[in-house]
Amino acid sequence: MIITRKALPRRTVLRGIGATVALPLLDGMVPALTALSRTAARPIQRFGVVYVPNGVVIDKWTPALDGAAFELTPILEPLKPFRDRLLILTGLTQNKNGLAAKSGAVHGRCATKYLTGAIPRPFGQEGNDFRADVSMDQLLAAELGRETQLGSLELSLESGDKGAGTCDGGYSCTYSHTLSWRGPTTPLPMEHNPRVVFERMFGDGGSTDPAVRAVRLKSNRSLLDSVVDKIGEVRRGLGPSDAGKLTEYLEAVRDIERRIQRAEEQMDRELPAFDQPAGVPATFAEHARLMFDLQVLAYQSDLTRVITFMVGREFSSRTYPEIGAPGGHHPLSHEHSPESQRQLAAINIHHAEQVAYYLDRLRSTPDGDGSLLDHVLLYYGAGMCEGDHQPWNLPMVLVGGGAGQFKGGRHLRYPSEPPLANLHLAVLEKFGMRLDKIHDSTGRLDLSA
Repeated sequence: MIITRKALPRRTVLRGIGATVALPLLDGMVPALTALSRTAARPIQRFGVVYVPNGVVIDKWTPALDGAAFELTPILEPLKPFRDRLLILTGLTQNKNGLAAKSGAVHGRCATKYLTGAIPRPFGQEGNDFRADVSMDQLLAAELGRETQLGSLELSLESGDKGAGTCDGGYSCTYSHTLSWRGPTTPLPMEHNPRVVFERMFGDGGSTDPAVRAVRLKSNRSLLDSVVDKIGEVRRGLGPSDAGKLTEYLEAVRDIERRIQRAEEQMDRELPAFDQPAGVPATFAEHARLMFDLQVLAYQSDLTRVITFMVGREFSSRTYPEIGAPGGHHPLSHEHSPESQRQLAAINIHHAEQVAYYLDRLRSTPDGDGSLLDHVLLYYGAGMCEGDHQPWNLPMVLVGGGAGQFKGGRHLRYPSEPPLANLHLAVLEKFGMRLDKIHDSTGRLDLSA
């Protein structure tokens, strides 16, 4: 048998003036012999976190029935098209009876401990005086990032400009504004501006100076325009299937460019009273979907395999008048009137609707022998419950196939209230990292029930 087809390098990129465009996984990147048996090609595993602040209305989140017989609750109803990909976990805690339950930084505690297992320390109250532990996403980034341009992306829908001050309980705002820690004293900032994220992924003339950006915006020069010749060269050597994939991918890149430019052109217009900076889309849904589209591109082009995303920072008082929830998110989470609970549930459902958009984009994006949704594992949930923000009975859903490592369509309940770190330990093992212990874990969470 003679094999004549040449494989493109997996890390093929197109370089232009100040721009680098990584290509998605194409059939032509699969070695010829492997292509004869596509099942032999090992899929790329990816990990992501979609974190919501201030907890949820838990009785409108948690299904009544366990196992495969569960019915989706009002908050999770938007995820119905992906029911068979959901693994709903009930009963996980963040150290119910220990220091986590006694920390003065209620919101900082829940956000920080979510991926690090650490709690805000009394000495972590001013400026840059803080300490946690390496977060589990960064353990994965160190492992999976060996083959990618970016080890990880840390994103948010709210600015972390106040990170140097004090917030919850007088503790550093850092604890409430990030989930990811590279080390005990190295928190990673969460970027909320789509333009900055886009530039980190694809480059932009080598400068982030506002004046330079203004000139670029005025000239309306597209990133793809700077690599147009190289795009044509690559396309001529592709088969019909790969050519179609490349066209769809590049159209998605250009669409995001246009949307970012549109948002920047509107920055001088009067915006609704949202807790959002100028320069990003005016509504929460537009901003969320743009950031989700950027995440799809990052996975699709294999720029990174690890992304953490805060739908909002802890202690967020963002308002949502466009959905009939004008009360501040955080104040609503402490009130128990029927109207406050209605607004809070509406916010939770609105968040879930944006997650459903993300899942649909992942499912519709081809990746190897399946889709990105087949090969990613997402955490979707919060670091607290509701009311007084108890660090137990956490709302948590695993979504995606994890490259065949996870079976969805189930609701698992854990009456023994195991620590969240037990889940991290089990997930890390699914990604090929077998550790004896992580943070305050007491064993691996059983996900097979």
